[in-house]
Amino acid sequence: MAKKKMTYEEALKRIEEITTMLEGEEVSLEQSIELYKEGTLLLAFCGEKLKDAQQQVSLLVKKDDDFYEEAFNGAEEE
Repeated sequence: MAKKKMTYEEALKRIEEITTMLEGEEVSLEQSIELYKEGTLLLAFCGEKLKDAQQQVSLLVKKDDDFYEEAFNGAEEE
């Protein structure tokens, strides 16, 4: 089967399917290992997608009646 480019949402849905299968169905040890490997790869893929998205996000900040762009670091301000 040819692999197509997967979106973040598709990967997340597949992770949910794998989790359900591992939690609820009777799967063999071999199937469990394969599902675990697939899930691990999908989690890494999702992590990279989120990291890429975060690097693209910036904040528009107003200071002294001017606007400027500031990188978004993901940390909450206190």
